[in-house]
Amino acid sequence: MSAATATAPAADAHIPLRGHLRHTGALIRRNLLWIKQDPESMFDALLMPVIFTLLFVYVFGGSIGQAMGGGQDRYVQYVIPGMIAMMSMSLSQGVGTGFSQDFNSGVMDRFRSLPIGRGSVLFAKIAVELVRMLFATTVLMIVAVLVGFDIHHWGGLFAAVGLSAVFASSIMWIFLTLGVVLKNAQSVQAMGFLVLFPLQFGSSIFAPTKTMPGWLQAFTDYNPLSTLADSARGLMVGGPVAHDLWVTLGWSVAITAVAAPYAIHKFRTKS
Repeated sequence: MSAATATAPAADAHIPLRGHLRHTGALIRRNLLWIKQDPESMFDALLMPVIFTLLFVYVFGGSIGQAMGGGQDRYVQYVIPGMIAMMSMSLSQGVGTGFSQDFNSGVMDRFRSLPIGRGSVLFAKIAVELVRMLFATTVLMIVAVLVGFDIHHWGGLFAAVGLSAVFASSIMWIFLTLGVVLKNAQSVQAMGFLVLFPLQFGSSIFAPTKTMPGWLQAFTDYNPLSTLADSARGLMVGGPVAHDLWVTLGWSVAITAVAAPYAIHKFRTKS
């Protein structure tokens, strides 16, 4: 372990809150400028909501909508709030792959040699990834309106996006940890796929869970993506909200409380 890494906790302790905020702001600006210089890094945030919306609405919308007692229009009202929940998970892994790439390119060694708060580096990464998520959500809602989604409650829409951002920020701490402990971005991406795939499709995002086998319904009941999707659905198109909302917030707080300190510790002590 290098001397700079060993003294990192002590250095952090002498940085006031204003200093941490100033460092975080400077790093956010740095990350945004990097996106400006590399606009291709926004392709996933631009194309993912378009492709997934068109795919599920026009390929599966008719059959699933009929099973729900309606048609494609009924399915559009069902799936779009779930897609907001999906964006919060799918884009969260980008913070881990980007973090791993920065380590392998030597950028993080430079940051850790500077007299800045170590947590500021991680908070800045999360803040910029949330900006990407909000951009993707905006694209999603534009496509949603074009395919027939009716925005019943604008306040509910903003509340659903805010709830998704809270949950996404908690998940990002997990991917930041993976970005520190795994050797390369490909490993982070592969691990992310193994985590995201069952969580997304074993949930109520794309289809109601009542026709699923009993064992799978038991999984979906504890899947935070189901409660997030159902909360967004209730806020945006009407229906029960309170239970799913509190469960989602509970998951967010619990994940952050465990993953955030661990991610910061691993970043400080990585040799």
